[in-house]
Amino acid sequence: MKAIIQRVTKATVTVGGEEISSIGRGLCVLLGISVEDTQKDADYLVRKILNLRLFEDENGRAWSKSVMDRDFEVLCVSQFTLQCILKANKPDFHSAMPAELAQPFYNSILENMRSTYKPELIKDGKFGAYMQVHIQNDGPVTIELMSPTVQAGEAAAEEREDALQGPLGVEQGKTRFTFPTGPQRQQWSRRGCVIREGDLGQQDVKPGT
Repeated sequence: MKAIIQRVTKATVTVGGEEISSIGRGLCVLLGISVEDTQKDADYLVRKILNLRLFEDENGRAWSKSVMDRDFEVLCVSQFTLQCILKANKPDFHSAMPAELAQPFYNSILENMRSTYKPELIKDGKFGAYMQVHIQNDGPVTIELMSPTVQAGEAAAEEREDALQGPLGVEQGKTRFTFPTGPQRQQWSRRGCVIREGDLGQQDVKPGT
Protein backbone atom coordinates (compact mmCIF):
# COMPACT_ATOMS: atom_id res chain seq x y z
CA MET A 1 0.00 0.00 0.00
CA LYS A 2 1.19 3.47 -0.85
CA ALA A 3 0.00 6.80 0.46
CA ILE A 4 0.78 10.35 -0.61
CA ILE A 5 0.12 12.63 2.35
CA GLN A 6 -0.15 16.36 1.85
CA ARG A 7 -0.46 18.98 4.55
CA VAL A 8 -3.21 21.32 3.40
CA THR A 9 -4.98 24.52 4.33
CA LYS A 10 -8.04 23.18 2.50
CA ALA A 11 -9.04 20.41 0.09
CA THR A 12 -12.22 19.46 -1.73
CA VAL A 13 -13.55 16.63 -3.89
CA THR A 14 -16.07 17.22 -6.64
CA VAL A 15 -17.88 14.66 -8.81
CA GLY A 16 -19.80 15.79 -11.88
CA GLY A 17 -19.45 19.42 -10.82
CA GLU A 18 -20.91 18.74 -7.36
CA GLU A 19 -18.78 19.12 -4.25
CA ILE A 20 -19.13 15.93 -2.21
CA SER A 21 -16.46 16.43 0.44
CA SER A 22 -14.23 19.15 1.86
CA ILE A 23 -11.89 19.87 4.74
CA GLY A 24 -10.13 22.87 6.20
CA ARG A 25 -6.67 22.61 7.66
CA GLY A 26 -5.35 19.06 7.94
CA LEU A 27 -4.18 16.23 5.69
CA CYS A 28 -5.21 15.11 2.23
CA VAL A 29 -4.30 11.45 1.74
CA LEU A 30 -4.15 9.74 -1.67
CA LEU A 31 -4.23 5.99 -1.05
CA GLY A 32 -3.26 3.21 -3.45
CA ILE A 33 -4.06 -0.40 -2.50
CA SER A 34 -2.13 -3.30 -4.03
CA VAL A 35 -3.14 -6.92 -4.58
CA GLU A 36 -0.69 -8.02 -1.87
CA ASP A 37 -1.93 -5.74 0.91
CA THR A 38 -3.14 -7.20 4.19
CA GLN A 39 -4.72 -5.89 7.37
CA LYS A 40 -1.21 -5.40 8.74
CA ASP A 41 -0.47 -2.92 5.95
CA ALA A 42 -3.72 -1.06 6.60
CA ASP A 43 -3.10 -0.80 10.34
CA TYR A 44 0.45 0.45 9.74
CA LEU A 45 -0.64 3.25 7.40
CA VAL A 46 -3.54 4.36 9.59
CA ARG A 47 -1.22 4.60 12.57
CA LYS A 48 1.39 6.54 10.60
CA ILE A 49 -1.06 8.94 8.94
CA LEU A 50 -2.70 9.93 12.21
CA ASN A 51 0.56 10.26 14.15
CA LEU A 52 2.89 11.97 11.66
CA ARG A 53 4.13 15.19 13.24
CA LEU A 54 3.61 17.56 10.32
CA PHE A 55 2.22 20.55 12.21
CA GLU A 56 3.59 23.22 14.48
CA ASP A 57 2.77 23.43 18.18
CA GLU A 58 1.12 26.31 20.01
CA ASN A 59 4.47 28.11 20.19
CA GLY A 60 5.12 27.82 16.46
CA ARG A 61 7.70 25.04 16.75
CA ALA A 62 7.59 23.10 13.48
CA TRP A 63 7.18 19.31 13.11
CA SER A 64 5.85 18.95 16.63
CA LYS A 65 2.19 17.94 16.43
CA SER A 66 0.09 15.38 14.57
CA VAL A 67 -3.27 15.92 12.92
CA MET A 68 -4.88 14.37 16.03
CA ASP A 69 -2.94 16.64 18.37
CA ARG A 70 -4.30 19.69 16.57
CA ASP A 71 -7.85 18.41 16.01
CA PHE A 72 -7.47 18.92 12.27
CA GLU A 73 -9.31 17.07 9.50
CA VAL A 74 -8.31 14.25 7.15
CA LEU A 75 -9.55 13.82 3.58
CA CYS A 76 -8.80 10.35 2.24
CA VAL A 77 -9.12 9.60 -1.50
CA SER A 78 -8.68 6.18 -3.07
CA GLN A 79 -6.20 6.36 -5.98
CA PHE A 80 -5.32 3.08 -7.68
CA THR A 81 -2.89 4.85 -10.04
CA LEU A 82 -0.34 4.93 -7.20
CA GLN A 83 0.16 1.23 -7.98
CA CYS A 84 1.29 2.04 -11.51
CA ILE A 85 4.13 0.09 -13.11
CA LEU A 86 5.48 1.59 -16.31
CA LYS A 87 5.89 -0.66 -19.33
CA ALA A 88 7.91 1.53 -21.65
CA ASN A 89 5.79 4.71 -21.54
CA LYS A 90 2.47 3.01 -20.83
CA PRO A 91 1.16 2.77 -17.25
CA ASP A 92 0.11 -0.69 -16.10
CA PHE A 93 -2.19 -1.12 -13.09
CA HIS A 94 -2.29 -4.90 -12.65
CA SER A 95 -0.63 -4.59 -9.23
CA ALA A 96 -3.60 -2.58 -7.93
CA MET A 97 -6.22 -4.51 -6.00
CA PRO A 98 -9.36 -5.15 -8.12
CA ALA A 99 -12.19 -2.74 -7.36
CA GLU A 100 -14.55 -5.40 -5.99
CA LEU A 101 -11.95 -6.28 -3.34
CA ALA A 102 -10.42 -2.84 -2.88
CA GLN A 103 -13.67 -1.06 -2.01
CA PRO A 104 -14.47 -3.03 1.19
CA PHE A 105 -10.78 -2.98 2.11
CA TYR A 106 -10.68 0.81 1.63
CA ASN A 107 -13.87 1.23 3.65
CA SER A 108 -12.33 -0.76 6.50
CA ILE A 109 -9.37 1.65 6.48
CA LEU A 110 -11.74 4.60 6.82
CA GLU A 111 -13.55 2.90 9.68
CA ASN A 112 -10.22 2.24 11.37
CA MET A 113 -9.33 5.94 11.10
CA ARG A 114 -12.71 6.99 12.45
CA SER A 115 -12.55 4.62 15.40
CA THR A 116 -9.01 5.74 16.21
CA TYR A 117 -9.68 9.47 15.81
CA LYS A 118 -12.85 11.56 15.67
CA PRO A 119 -15.23 10.14 13.03
CA GLU A 120 -16.62 13.55 12.08
CA LEU A 121 -13.11 14.73 11.12
CA ILE A 122 -12.43 11.88 8.66
CA LYS A 123 -13.76 12.63 5.18
CA ASP A 124 -13.43 10.76 1.90
CA GLY A 125 -14.12 11.00 -1.81
CA LYS A 126 -16.32 8.65 -3.85
CA PHE A 127 -14.74 5.28 -4.54
CA GLY A 128 -14.49 4.44 -8.23
CA ALA A 129 -15.85 7.79 -9.40
CA TYR A 130 -14.17 10.25 -11.75
CA MET A 131 -13.21 12.94 -9.24
CA GLN A 132 -11.63 16.36 -9.26
CA VAL A 133 -9.51 16.75 -6.13
CA HIS A 134 -8.60 20.33 -5.31
CA ILE A 135 -5.67 20.49 -2.89
CA GLN A 136 -4.20 23.65 -1.41
CA ASN A 137 -0.88 22.30 -0.19
CA ASP A 138 0.51 24.07 2.86
CA GLY A 139 4.27 24.56 2.69
CA PRO A 140 4.30 22.65 0.43
CA VAL A 141 4.61 19.54 2.58
CA THR A 142 4.24 16.15 0.92
CA ILE A 143 5.15 12.78 2.46
CA GLU A 144 5.21 9.40 0.70
CA LEU A 145 4.43 6.39 2.88
CA MET A 146 4.80 2.71 1.98
CA SER A 147 3.42 -0.17 4.01
CA PRO A 148 5.59 -3.12 5.19
CA THR A 149 4.58 -5.24 2.17
CA VAL A 150 5.89 -2.62 -0.26
CA GLN A 151 9.06 -2.05 1.75
CA ALA A 152 9.78 -5.80 1.87
CA GLY A 153 9.17 -6.10 -1.87
CA GLU A 154 11.57 -3.27 -2.69
CA ALA A 155 14.23 -4.71 -0.39
CA ALA A 156 13.91 -8.11 -2.08
CA ALA A 157 14.19 -6.47 -5.51
CA GLU A 158 17.41 -4.72 -4.45
CA GLU A 159 18.84 -8.01 -3.19
CA ARG A 160 18.03 -9.71 -6.49
CA GLU A 161 19.69 -6.89 -8.41
CA ASP A 162 22.82 -7.13 -6.24
CA ALA A 163 22.93 -10.90 -6.76
CA LEU A 164 22.68 -10.50 -10.54
CA GLN A 165 25.53 -8.00 -10.58
CA GLY A 166 27.74 -10.30 -8.52
CA PRO A 167 30.61 -9.35 -6.24
CA LEU A 168 32.35 -6.05 -6.96
CA GLY A 169 29.67 -5.18 -9.51
CA VAL A 170 30.97 -7.60 -12.19
CA GLU A 171 28.68 -7.51 -15.20
CA GLN A 172 29.28 -8.85 -18.73
CA GLY A 173 32.98 -9.32 -18.17
CA LYS A 174 33.66 -5.82 -16.89
CA THR A 175 34.43 -4.59 -13.40
CA ARG A 176 32.62 -1.40 -12.58
CA PHE A 177 34.19 1.11 -10.27
CA THR A 178 32.47 3.91 -8.41
CA PHE A 179 34.66 6.98 -8.68
CA PRO A 180 35.11 9.10 -5.57
CA THR A 181 33.47 12.50 -5.53
CA GLY A 182 33.59 15.57 -3.32
CA PRO A 183 35.81 15.33 -0.20
CA GLN A 184 36.89 11.75 -1.00
CA ARG A 185 38.12 12.79 -4.46
CA GLN A 186 40.05 15.70 -2.95
CA GLN A 187 41.63 13.33 -0.41
CA TRP A 188 42.73 10.98 -3.19
CA SER A 189 44.23 13.91 -5.10
CA ARG A 190 46.22 15.00 -2.05
CA ARG A 191 47.64 11.49 -1.87
CA GLY A 192 49.00 11.82 -5.40
CA CYS A 193 46.45 9.64 -7.21
CA VAL A 194 45.25 10.27 -10.74
CA ILE A 195 41.64 9.25 -11.33
CA ARG A 196 40.70 8.14 -14.83
CA GLU A 197 37.39 6.79 -16.04
CA GLY A 198 37.26 3.34 -17.57
CA ASP A 199 37.55 -0.30 -16.49
CA LEU A 200 39.70 -1.36 -13.60
CA GLY A 201 41.64 -3.52 -16.02
CA GLN A 202 42.76 -0.31 -17.73
CA GLN A 203 44.24 1.13 -14.53
CA ASP A 204 41.54 3.55 -13.47
CA VAL A 205 43.53 4.62 -10.42
CA LYS A 206 47.31 4.80 -10.42
CA PRO A 207 49.93 6.74 -8.49
CA GLY A 208 50.54 10.23 -9.84
CA THR A 209 53.93 11.28 -11.10
